[in-house]
Amino acid sequence: MSVLWTAADAAAATGGRAIGDWAASGVSIDTRALEPGDLFVALKDMRDGHDFVALALQKGAAAALVSHRPGDVTEDAPLLIVPDVLQALADLGRAGRARMAGRVIAVTGSVGKTTTKEMLRAALSPQGRTHVAEASYNNHWGVPLTLARMPAETEFAVIEIGMNAPGEIAPLAKLARPHVAMVTTVAAVHLEAFGAIGGIAREKAGIFEGLEPGGVALINADLETSPILEAAASAAGADLIRFGETAGLPVRLSEVSLADETTVIQARFHDMPLLFKLAAPGRHLALNALAALAAVGAVGGDIPQAALALGAWKAVTGRGKREYLLIDIAGDRGVELIDDAFNASPISMAAALEVLAAAIPQGRGRRVAVLGDMLELGPEGPDMHGALADLPAMAAIDLVCTSGPLMAHLDAALPADKRGPHTDSAVEMARILPGLLRPGDIVLIKSSKGAKLSLAVDALRKLGQATADKG
Repeated sequence: MSVLWTAADAAAATGGRAIGDWAASGVSIDTRALEPGDLFVALKDMRDGHDFVALALQKGAAAALVSHRPGDVTEDAPLLIVPDVLQALADLGRAGRARMAGRVIAVTGSVGKTTTKEMLRAALSPQGRTHVAEASYNNHWGVPLTLARMPAETEFAVIEIGMNAPGEIAPLAKLARPHVAMVTTVAAVHLEAFGAIGGIAREKAGIFEGLEPGGVALINADLETSPILEAAASAAGADLIRFGETAGLPVRLSEVSLADETTVIQARFHDMPLLFKLAAPGRHLALNALAALAAVGAVGGDIPQAALALGAWKAVTGRGKREYLLIDIAGDRGVELIDDAFNASPISMAAALEVLAAAIPQGRGRRVAVLGDMLELGPEGPDMHGALADLPAMAAIDLVCTSGPLMAHLDAALPADKRGPHTDSAVEMARILPGLLRPGDIVLIKSSKGAKLSLAVDALRKLGQATADKG
C-alpha cells in the first residue's frame, strides 16, 4: 500500500508536532469506515473525534490528527498534535493540492453536482489516474478531506463544492485551485438563506475566484441568471465556455430521446457532432453529461472516448438509482424502485417526474410517485409544492403519495384520481407504502434529505431483495 503522508510531511504541511515516525496510506474522519494505515482526523461535530482516537488506533490507524493527547491514549501513541484540527485538515488539503501536478475540475450548482462529478469519474478514469470526491464531500471539511486524500501522482481530480449559506464556496474554490470550474445550474435551492435566486447565482459564481491563471469557466447559458455567472467569470479572468440547449452555443444539446432505461443524446461540441447514450433516463442527465464532456475537453481529455465511457455510468443510491425489488417472493410481487430521496428542489423534482413518466410499468403496474417535502425554499415553498400538480409529467403518473407539511399543498392541488395517501411524517409513509404497491409498479421516491423519505426506501428494501441494478 503506497504512502500518502509521512509524519514529517504531515507535520510540515500543518505546522504540527508529530509523535512517532509513522506513515499513513489514507485519511479518515470516521472510525466506522477507517482502514488500517489511515491517518484518523479527530474532528468535532456531533461528537468530539478525540473520544474515538483510542478506538481508531486499535483498528490500525497509522496515527491520529489531534489538538491534544486524549487521556485514554498512551504517551508514545502515534499522533500529529496541532492547535486546531479542522484548520490542520485544510492545511493538509492545501499541501495535497500543491504537490499534485495534474488537472483539477471543480463542480458546483444547485442540482446535479454529485451526478456530474460521478459522470466525470466514469469519463476520466480510462484516460488517466483520477481522484474524485467520495459521496457528497463538498463542504468545509469534505473539500479539504478530498484534497488530503489525493495521491501526488493524480492526473485528473474532480472536486465537488457545495454551500448552505453565503460566503462558503469561494474559500473552498481557492483551496482546490481548479483549472476548470463548472456551474451545472442555478435554481431555487436554499432560498431561505439567500432571499432570491440572484443571490444564489452570485454565491455559485464564487467558484471562479479559485481558478488557476488561464483557467476555464463552464457555465450553463440557458438560465435567467447566466449573465451573473458570466460577469463573475469575466472578473476572474477566466476563459468562458457556455453550454446548454440555446441555439448557437459552442457546446450545445441538440436532441434528447428518453426511453424506459436509456437516454440518447445528440449534441455538438464546437464543430464536432456527438451521438452517445446513457444507461439511465433523464433530460437533466443529458445536460449534466454534456457539461462533463465539456470539462473533459477543457483539461485535454479525449471527447469521443469520454462519451463512450459515459455509457457505463450508473446513478448512485439516493440520486436516481433504479433497482428491482421482490417484496413478496412467494407471490412474485415485484416493483421497480427509483431511489431519489437525497435532495429535492422544484427543478430536480420536475426532472425526476419526467423520468417516471417515461418509464414503462410491467403488466398492470402503475407509475407511482412518493414525494416528500422540498426544504429551504422560504416563503414561496408552499406555492412551489402546489405547482408540481401542473407539471406536464403528472399526466402520465397514476398515483401520487405525499408526505410532510409542505407536500400537503401538492396533495390538495392534485385531481382526485391521482391522489394517494398523505402522511404527516416519513415514518408513517414508510409504514404504509408497501401495502399500497402491486406487481409491476414503478415507484419514484423523492424528497429533500432532511424530510427523511429515505425511510420509505429502506422499508421497501427490507421487505425483499434487490435482484437487478438498473442504473
